[in-house]
Amino acid sequence: MPEGDTVWNTARVLQRALAGARLTGSDFRVPQLAGTDLTGWTVRESASRGKHLLLRLTSPPERGEGARDWTLHSHLRMDGAWRAYAPGERWAARPAHLIRVVLRSASAVAVGYHLHDLALVPTAEEESLVGHLGPDLLGPDWDPAEAVRRLAVHPDATIGEALLDQRNLAGVGNLYKCEVLFLRGISPWTPVGAVPDLAGTVTLAQRLLSANRGRWTQSTTGSLHRGQTSYVYGRRAQPCRRCGTAIRKEELGERVTYWCPVCQPERSRPAGPTT
Repeated sequence: MPEGDTVWNTARVLQRALAGARLTGSDFRVPQLAGTDLTGWTVRESASRGKHLLLRLTSPPERGEGARDWTLHSHLRMDGAWRAYAPGERWAARPAHLIRVVLRSASAVAVGYHLHDLALVPTAEEESLVGHLGPDLLGPDWDPAEAVRRLAVHPDATIGEALLDQRNLAGVGNLYKCEVLFLRGISPWTPVGAVPDLAGTVTLAQRLLSANRGRWTQSTTGSLHRGQTSYVYGRRAQPCRRCGTAIRKEELGERVTYWCPVCQPERSRPAGPTT
């Protein structure tokens, strides 16, 4: 699941593969960047900002405009991925028709599959793409007090939807939303204003994402064994690991949510149709 930790890990993959390298070729397979050639550009660093990937480059001075800093921005959404290969290695991660960009250096090839929101902008203008984001749970700007302040601006919003709003805090996706609320004993339909300890909630979210940095298996239970990595996410109709009640699944906003009706009692839910 491409949530904040997955994007952080992906940024590290690109950092190891390309940082400091001079590109020997590029191939963009999206209309907005068709014909763009990054040959000769130097990769300075790869970074993540919430669920956004920022590959920072410097254009060669021989282009006639002097060396300039640029950022290749991409978003993984639900199905995007970057993979790094050795030159000559077979690209086996996804079907070829899903490739959106290829970056080549003397020692590595980075291939981006099914990427979204691809854009090449001056690095000085990065904020136009990510400036709306709240504090990054895995970034140097993480500030739980600011995250709480942003959440509290809309006290009537459900906490389940508020945690997914990247303008409040950047990096939480559906998996961590469900798991954090289970561990805190909070119904996803609870209004933000009724959550007793918002600071504790966002702090737990940061701890869970941080624990999964550096590994691809996302676990909130402490176990890396298949079928044992989550408390409620993806476990509809299975017994709650605490009380044995069947885990439920229902739509909340535009996303599904998983929860235990006993461990996360519903004290308040906005009126409306149920599924």
